[in-house]
Amino acid sequence: MLPRTFPALPPHPDVQVDSNQRPWNGRFPLDVIRFRHRRFDGALSGPKTWELWRRGRAAAVLPYDPDADAVVLIEQFRLPALAAGLDPVLVELPAGLCDDGEAAEATARREMVEEMGLTVGTLQHIGAFLLTPGGSDELCDLYVGRVTAPVADADGIAGHAGIVEEQEDIRTRVWPAARAIEAALAGRVPNSVAAIGLLWLAARHAALRGAWRTR
Repeated sequence: MLPRTFPALPPHPDVQVDSNQRPWNGRFPLDVIRFRHRRFDGALSGPKTWELWRRGRAAAVLPYDPDADAVVLIEQFRLPALAAGLDPVLVELPAGLCDDGEAAEATARREMVEEMGLTVGTLQHIGAFLLTPGGSDELCDLYVGRVTAPVADADGIAGHAGIVEEQEDIRTRVWPAARAIEAALAGRVPNSVAAIGLLWLAARHAALRGAWRTR
């Protein structure tokens, strides 16, 4: 991951910033902001103090093979999931933070190679989603990408990937699209970006496959 910079809080006519301090300036800075904002009744709110975790722009891809009617998902260990009382191995989409000056689509393509060892063809933008609006500025551009699913074993496992220098340990698994969609609809995909992508696919599945399939 290259060094990243974070812009100052932009001015807004309905926000009055009284102070902005940065007690932590590591890889992901933490800002403590004291402010007031315009209420719905037109008055200014009382003073508020919020901690803002700066993570910035990110991108993620739902890899879909229209001919096999399958999605390719990853699994990796997440310490925050354990802290939340969940199984720490989450089913996810390949995703990552944008380097300074890097377009979201370029990030999406780079993360596909780094985390899956796959290249992606057509990318269709689904939307941009603020992942933790109560505490972080991370905004994730989500795409669906056309891929050729890799060969998998009987359990759907297609291989392992990840950047060695970053101690990444990522497993790739091929899922029939219907099974992955059913898991998301049943609430069995706690990773929010993966769930959003699969729920979008549930709504657009037939149209997308019809547009992208070659046989």
